[in-house]
Amino acid sequence: MQHVTVVRTSVQPPYAAHLRVYEPLAAYPEAERARWQAYAAEHGPDATEAGRPVAAAALEEQRTALAELVGRTPRPLPERESERAFVRAVDGVLYVCPWATRLRSWQALEELEGAAPVALVDTALPPASRAAAEADRDRWRAEHPDARPWILTSRWEVPVRWFLPFGEEDRCFVPAGESAGEPGGGEPGGAAGSPAGGEKGEGPALFYLTPMAQARRRVARAYRALREAVPEGELVRGAEQVGRWLEEFHPRSLVELDYGGLVHLLGPERLLADRSAGELEDGLRALRAGDAAEAMRAYEELTVRWRRVLALRYAN
Repeated sequence: MQHVTVVRTSVQPPYAAHLRVYEPLAAYPEAERARWQAYAAEHGPDATEAGRPVAAAALEEQRTALAELVGRTPRPLPERESERAFVRAVDGVLYVCPWATRLRSWQALEELEGAAPVALVDTALPPASRAAAEADRDRWRAEHPDARPWILTSRWEVPVRWFLPFGEEDRCFVPAGESAGEPGGGEPGGAAGSPAGGEKGEGPALFYLTPMAQARRRVARAYRALREAVPEGELVRGAEQVGRWLEEFHPRSLVELDYGGLVHLLGPERLLADRSAGELEDGLRALRAGDAAEAMRAYEELTVRWRRVLALRYAN
């Protein structure tokens, strides 16, 4: 297994949230299963129990990527796929979420080209480098037609549709300086101990974690209610998108929504008060009960609040 020297920096995590799927070890082909099992044994601190955040491991992923860029000509994507993963151990079962950094880099490149001015993209990543990366991507996709990322990333906001798989009871907030399972930190009954891969006090962290079966059930119920009430609405399209992505994975997986670096943007008071998944649940409950006005009020309040967060990307 390849080892990478991680450069410790004072760089904060980017203001990005992540939606992750952890598949049980049994979901992987035999050879890959053995590799991940050995990886989990070697990286014991990364095997995070359900009540603990993976914030330290996520920061290590970013630092590793930054270290690989030092002293080199900027590249649109890594030369080879990452052999790292986020790992959770729940009730004696090992769950793995591969970083798949190269695949996600291809996707990020596509997003960048669609969102940034051409001149800016050409300055940061020369056209020849992008063309070579796109050719590699096309060849790889031809060989791996069913490939999909275990991690989705959103910058500067948590898309409202990402809350659909979760309920209020799935929420886990770990304040700065506390560990999950301590007073004020984590969900009731959460695992005690410091965050995996880091030292006590590396908070804050806010994440939701739920079984795949529950996530699919919630998304399906939301989709049915939304399709009947607002068939052309943005959220019904979002529910379909999230539902299709979840169907790509093993039915006994875990689904996690991690606020990631957004915790540093929101601040402790807003994090403590944030109950976005619960608010969306309330709105959908009202919609199913026929109270369209209350459902719209809850949705608009949630949407406006996150749009204000998104608007901070333009702040100087």
